[in-house]
Amino acid sequence: MAERDLLERGLKALDLDLSETQTDLLLRYLALLVKWNRAYNLTAIRDPQEMVIKHLLDSLTVVPYITRQRLLDVGTGAGLPGIPLAIVYPDKQFELLDSNGKKTRFLTQVVAELGLPNVRVHNLRIESGQLEPVYEGILSRAFASLADMTRDCGPLLIQGGELLAMKGVYPTEELSQLPKPYIVKSSHALAVPGLTGDRHLIKIGLPE
Repeated sequence: MAERDLLERGLKALDLDLSETQTDLLLRYLALLVKWNRAYNLTAIRDPQEMVIKHLLDSLTVVPYITRQRLLDVGTGAGLPGIPLAIVYPDKQFELLDSNGKKTRFLTQVVAELGLPNVRVHNLRIESGQLEPVYEGILSRAFASLADMTRDCGPLLIQGGELLAMKGVYPTEELSQLPKPYIVKSSHALAVPGLTGDRHLIKIGLPE
């Protein structure tokens, strides 16, 4: 299977040593995404091999930087990066939030079919006020701007928590507009196997 070979090569390039069960779960998730995408238009990417690179491997580039236990994936869409990360880290809790009902129905089905007890799905807008400030980490690869992310997600962090923003090119202009007292805790250049172009992870938080 071409997708399995592509995924396994990518995992090796990322130095991720996953079990056969975890690799199988990633491929089962991919198969569900391909199947549901035909009817529900969950992602503009149609080709399964392209999905391996631009969805699975892209999500997995941040694995070394996920150090917290309870995380919220905001604007998760079809479950990215939350589902791949939850498969890699079965001991961590992931909550996936999206306002699109089609996408959250898909995610509920994924959680049931793959048997992922460490994943909860929320069909909400982040601004709804229905979530409690209980998260150690909030991540997103789709948020409009870092200023918006601090405004909408910052209040949901526990003390010492951090925002993890997945970006393309290094967001110099967005960082210049970061509202005080938020600061950049760290930034990491990411390399997605099989993909050219800049990718970065920016960790943002409050001063200790």
